[in-house]
Amino acid sequence: MNTQPVLPDAPDAASLIAAARALAPGLRARAAETDALRRLPDENVAEMKKAGLFRVIQPERCGGWQMDFHAHLDVVEEVAAGCGSSGWCLGVLQIHSWVAGLLSEQAQKDIYDDDPDALIAAVLNPRGKARKTDGGYVVEGFWPFGSGSEHSGWMILGAQLLDDDDAVLDEGCFLIPASDVEIKDDWRVAGLRGTGSCSLVAKGADVPAHRFISFRDGRVGKTPGAHLHDGTLFDAPLSPPLAIALCGPAVGIAAGAIRDFIDYVPGRTNPHLRGASQIESPLTHQTVAEAQAQVDMARVLLHRAADDIHAAAEDGGQMDADGRARIRMDSAYAVRLCMDAVESIFLACGGSGLAEKHPVQRAWRDLHAINQHGLLQLTTNAEIYGRTLLGLDPGTDIL
Repeated sequence: MNTQPVLPDAPDAASLIAAARALAPGLRARAAETDALRRLPDENVAEMKKAGLFRVIQPERCGGWQMDFHAHLDVVEEVAAGCGSSGWCLGVLQIHSWVAGLLSEQAQKDIYDDDPDALIAAVLNPRGKARKTDGGYVVEGFWPFGSGSEHSGWMILGAQLLDDDDAVLDEGCFLIPASDVEIKDDWRVAGLRGTGSCSLVAKGADVPAHRFISFRDGRVGKTPGAHLHDGTLFDAPLSPPLAIALCGPAVGIAAGAIRDFIDYVPGRTNPHLRGASQIESPLTHQTVAEAQAQVDMARVLLHRAADDIHAAAEDGGQMDADGRARIRMDSAYAVRLCMDAVESIFLACGGSGLAEKHPVQRAWRDLHAINQHGLLQLTTNAEIYGRTLLGLDPGTDIL
């Protein structure tokens, strides 16, 4: 374990938010390059590492800052306002460092002893298959959507644990070195192009027993490593943080698009209205005001969810199904509000907004991609939340 004490000049949340804001213009200048690469440029990752942005909710005992989910949301938002793909990768890699804090002490040492800046890609959906061996497990499978995998030294991959008759004994996630995982070059998509969310393949990867977390145990707050940390951050219930961690990028992308529109509209005229000034149009005023209100509401919903997650952590991780379902609904609704805000801004840009160099079209594409994530499907989350409001079983175990 990294035994170095936290440095006296360890940042506070405000300084990390300011650092993220300072990086955003450079990330924005490389946004087209990021899209073309289909992964983050090495420079983007190096700058965020140097600024300490990946360590926001990383355990303090592993060299991280161990802040709260409010700081997580705020830092990710600032980065995403400059580059949506960078904000997305930052958000998911941060939450994976939080998941690492739930692993056993030895697993945390495996990750961070030699490199406190280690990054972890993850696909937690239990798509893989695992079987017990003497002293551990053997894991294989195919996992799409491994965001940031090409910059990560470790992978956390979900799998079903099977017995000799292929009956499911448990489901959980397994910590595997990146060297034991094949990264497929298959990320060719319309939105979030620069996230490098390639598919991951493991064929007979040997995983020691200490690198496993049971989802069944984790959902009720029983993890091997949560008790190792001071404070209550790692006592939070497992699923709600995984949902809100996907949403900070959406707020930043939408906020950035609104600022881009405000910079774009002065001097624009409508030839179909005798050259009327767009900035003087009441429709423009209404469009930008409503878009801003939608983004503000999304931010409020997510920070309310963060408050509720921290309250549950203070209560030993206890959160009832109604609260968990509402956080899933709030997460999905927040990213939909952001998408709707940018939809109106994109349409207000007219035909010139279709240009590849126009940042609003990139924001429009990225937000549609975020809204397609399985945890953020609005109709699914509305059904889950509606069922709990009506006193019915939520219809899912992923709460």
